[in-house]
Amino acid sequence: MKPKVVFDTNIFISAIIFGGNPRTCLELARRHEIELFTSSEILLELTQKLKRKFEWSDDEIIGVVSGLAKFSHVVKPGVKISIIKEDPTDNKILECAVCASADFVVSGDKKHVLSLLKYENIKILSAKDFLDEYYRE
Repeated sequence: MKPKVVFDTNIFISAIIFGGNPRTCLELARRHEIELFTSSEILLELTQKLKRKFEWSDDEIIGVVSGLAKFSHVVKPGVKISIIKEDPTDNKILECAVCASADFVVSGDKKHVLSLLKYENIKILSAKDFLDEYYRE
């Protein structure tokens, strides 16, 4: 069985713009070696960051999001979670993961998300730690 994975917005941005371990994770999803799940809330945050922080054009953003949609499952979380108090918007990652029955959340957010280590039965790992675990299996 392929692992079910949710990427935090910062993993998408790192993969798309900077490469490295996040891009390797994204390539696993693109090759359908892992099942990638996301939500419209995560994709909205991604589009907002690409627009504001990196000054991408609407056409560039549409290209990226439609590309991601080709190999991602977009879910609609039906449960609100409020575990992360310091940055409540990060709870959307957990909501997506629970909705998808994910095995892993991959994040670069050391302060709010990675520090949880686990939520229910979902492991929360950095891109490097996820790749180490994936290739060890």
